[in-house]
Amino acid sequence: MDRHPDLADVHAARRRIAGLVCRTPLLASDSLSARLGAEVRFKVESLQPTRAFKLRGAANAILAAPEAARRRGIVTYSTGNHGRAAAYVAGRLGIPATVCVSTRTDVAKIVALRGTGARIVIEGNSQDEAAERAYHLAHDDGLVVVDPINDPCTISGHGTIGLEILEDFPAVDTLVVPVSGGALISGIALAVRSANPSVRVIGVSMAGGAAMHDSLAAGNPVTVAEVETLADSLQGGILLDNRHTFAMVRALVERIVLVSEDEIARALSHALRCEGLVLEGAAATPVAALAFRERALFGRRIVAVLTGSMIDVATLMDVAQAHPAGLDRIAGP
Repeated sequence: MDRHPDLADVHAARRRIAGLVCRTPLLASDSLSARLGAEVRFKVESLQPTRAFKLRGAANAILAAPEAARRRGIVTYSTGNHGRAAAYVAGRLGIPATVCVSTRTDVAKIVALRGTGARIVIEGNSQDEAAERAYHLAHDDGLVVVDPINDPCTISGHGTIGLEILEDFPAVDTLVVPVSGGALISGIALAVRSANPSVRVIGVSMAGGAAMHDSLAAGNPVTVAEVETLADSLQGGILLDNRHTFAMVRALVERIVLVSEDEIARALSHALRCEGLVLEGAAATPVAALAFRERALFGRRIVAVLTGSMIDVATLMDVAQAHPAGLDRIAGP
């Protein structure tokens, strides 16, 4: 499908993936509600079977592919979570899976990937280089590419999150969503703003290596250097030949804000200590944005999408110890 997805595609995706994903809860955050003087809820996608939202898009993309083609096997590239999701679906369908990741991929995600039984190819120093390897393997071995960014079926799968939010919280006026390649925020914004164009969609990325943010500022997709960050799932480019998410984000997302490493760390600690939630760095970025960016950005009925929980335990414990007060102050001597 060369065109951008539409609302009908999102509804079709929901029917297609129903047996593989779960409907995640929308939990009230008393702490952030009090802090902002608003009704804040968390869409907890970290409770999916693979512990991240990526399962929705991967499942839809694989199931939408012709059966004869996908039986030969699938290949994808990933910073970790999408690869695990694609491998999980492939395992459920009994088809071979290959996942290409870069040498920068978080160790906890590599361990999780190895547990899926997929073939893991570690190559290159960025997600873009892993993507290049995946497309070469697809060409050489006749595999179906499950693209985390440039596939309308992936975007439509993620849009099912938006359908659930509208059903559970029809009064929502602001969505706060992490942004990497843009498939997640594009799908959610499509689903929600098709029903209510007045809903404000705010994206969040880490301050360094924010590819979609920098591409929008430049007016076209650009390459960014990957940097060390707690929000490792948000690393990687949007692909210079981006055919869908760049245009959709530009049309549907009001703004992308950036949060610092310290703010992400404080949000991670807060989620663990005050909300009882284990989050990875990328999933904590909406919490950081709500806590530290200008209040005027956000309305009165807010949903923050918490995208995943794949974080190294030692890293999380170190962060929690370094920031015992969570959102309330910056740790220091």
